[in-house]
Amino acid sequence: MAREATINTLLEEERIFHPPEDFVKQANVNSQELYAEAKANPRLYWGMQAERLDWFQKWDKVLEWNPPFAKWFVNGKLNVSYNCIDRHLCTWRRNKAAIIFEGEPGDSRVLTYWDLYREVTQFANVLKGLGVRTGDRVAIYLPMIPELAITMLACARIGAPHSIVFGGFSAEALRDRINDAGAKVLITADGGWRRGKVVPLKKNADAAMTQTPTIEKAIVVRRTNQEIDMKQDRDVWYHELMAKAPLGCPAEELDSEHMLFILYTSGTTGKPKGVVHTTGGYLVGISTTHAMVFDVKDSDVYWCTADIGWITGHSYVVYGPLANGATTLIYEGAPDWPEPDRFWEIIEKFGVTIFYTAPTAIRAFMKWGRKWPSGRNLSTLRLLGTVGEPINPEAWVWYYQNIGGSRCPIVDTWWQTETGMIMISPLPGITPLKPGSATVPLPGIDADVVDAAGNPVPLGQGGFLVLKEPWPAMLRTIYGDDRRYIDTYWTRFPGKWTYFAGDGAKRDYHNYYWMLGRVDDVINVAGHRLSTMEIESSLVDHPSVAESAVIGKNHELKGQAVAAFVTLKARAFSELKSAKKSFKEIEGELKAHVAKKIGAIARPDDVFLTAELPKTRSGKIMRRLLRDIAEGRILGDTTTLADPAVIADLKQKYESRES
Repeated sequence: MAREATINTLLEEERIFHPPEDFVKQANVNSQELYAEAKANPRLYWGMQAERLDWFQKWDKVLEWNPPFAKWFVNGKLNVSYNCIDRHLCTWRRNKAAIIFEGEPGDSRVLTYWDLYREVTQFANVLKGLGVRTGDRVAIYLPMIPELAITMLACARIGAPHSIVFGGFSAEALRDRINDAGAKVLITADGGWRRGKVVPLKKNADAAMTQTPTIEKAIVVRRTNQEIDMKQDRDVWYHELMAKAPLGCPAEELDSEHMLFILYTSGTTGKPKGVVHTTGGYLVGISTTHAMVFDVKDSDVYWCTADIGWITGHSYVVYGPLANGATTLIYEGAPDWPEPDRFWEIIEKFGVTIFYTAPTAIRAFMKWGRKWPSGRNLSTLRLLGTVGEPINPEAWVWYYQNIGGSRCPIVDTWWQTETGMIMISPLPGITPLKPGSATVPLPGIDADVVDAAGNPVPLGQGGFLVLKEPWPAMLRTIYGDDRRYIDTYWTRFPGKWTYFAGDGAKRDYHNYYWMLGRVDDVINVAGHRLSTMEIESSLVDHPSVAESAVIGKNHELKGQAVAAFVTLKARAFSELKSAKKSFKEIEGELKAHVAKKIGAIARPDDVFLTAELPKTRSGKIMRRLLRDIAEGRILGDTTTLADPAVIADLKQKYESRES
């Protein structure tokens, strides 16, 4: 079958940034040999990496692969909580800071590994006292406070799979996830802090629990001291239970394939899609990648800004860092509360050395301006990272210069809820960096870019990103629905057991990977399939633009036309407001800039200026809703929006402009 290029790629980036010599000398990985070793024998490689953990019983076989179902470290027995806490207690790390917590109101706590052991074992005994047994599911709906990490580690200790529901989700979303998992206990709080206001978690939980027949008990953490309803015989206070709980609870010796957690991700149907991750392979994958990608040392203060309710928080706020004996920082609130320098204040306060955040946050920092980071001492930083979506080159360079002081390598990471661990990323001691590129697959990862028939596309062309071999932290199934697991991830290319990531990508002539966004977001203009990410990157390259979202809208002649929603930087917005520049001038500049940067075929037909873009609570732009607005359709599901008012305001303005 002839090869079929699936996505036209027009944007080129030639700038290269090499790691500083002093960074290379101390790097955890400073040789390319690891890639060759992993390629020669992937199973031997992953078996060697598994030795970094403590096992109660060694595995018989590294991998049992019956496509598309995998078992890793077959018959091995271990415990995630033990590996994250207990094994550090017999070393000097016993009194090392495990978790540094900063609350939005300014309160702080530090928990050493011994503190964590005490709290986790007590709460494990609380759960056992409430009748929770190995295999029972526990739902967790908490703000970003230490109790969130404590409760998930306690669940892992007794082998009760947890299902964490992000604290920004609604009562309906919580209800659906509890019911799909069949959770026995819910752990929540009276509330959490967000931009100076209380998020009413208990109130939402009460609404959800009117329709959750499997919930027997609700444990409530006191965080905001708000008045809440406590239902007799169901609701119990966390602090009262902990006051009576004994210290010390043996870690269950669990099979490597024992279910560790269910994490729900978006699906195309109304039914929640519960991604299942298990114990051994998952912990091997995330501990390995955390150590290599972030070059973590015992002296580091590591901060991943993700909420623990997302996979990034599971893997790289809690389990990965603690398995490696690191110090991990947890912050409860918003990056701009009470001022837009809150993140930089925290870095200065705690001497953060490694900082891992999302491109959408970086673009917000750009929008707020250089004055905020320049007013703080960020000299302790030595490594930066990005996660969640492709980062456009100009945002990468801004991050590198203004946050990293042009001295910190940036690890631009690609992975998913389903992969569990980072799959494509630089290793900061050996990988030359290109702004906007996730660079190359990590050792032991077999990725490719293919056409619609599943055949590799030539270098420089775009296609579908796939994974050709199993990896340790891979999802095992969709909870309760093996058929959906197979159909969603493994049937895109008939006759080939290839994992389809749902993302577009290209490899350049240095074999570097460039993520082009979700395949569903590709725009078909006059037969040319264009990546939204490339057009958005060209827009953000303009000095007036802070952030952009590009969608395709129906067009009589071209099939689809490019429509761009753009947020301006503060200075450009002031010029518009003071009439120094007209909207028509800015619109013309932006259209011409895209045409010059990547070609006339990508020139937007429409440019719409907006103060905010609609985003999920994890910071991803909801292009689907922008398409609904542009096409005049009824808005689809808006339950995951961070601020529903943004889309309502945008819809009203767009419709008034169109009329």
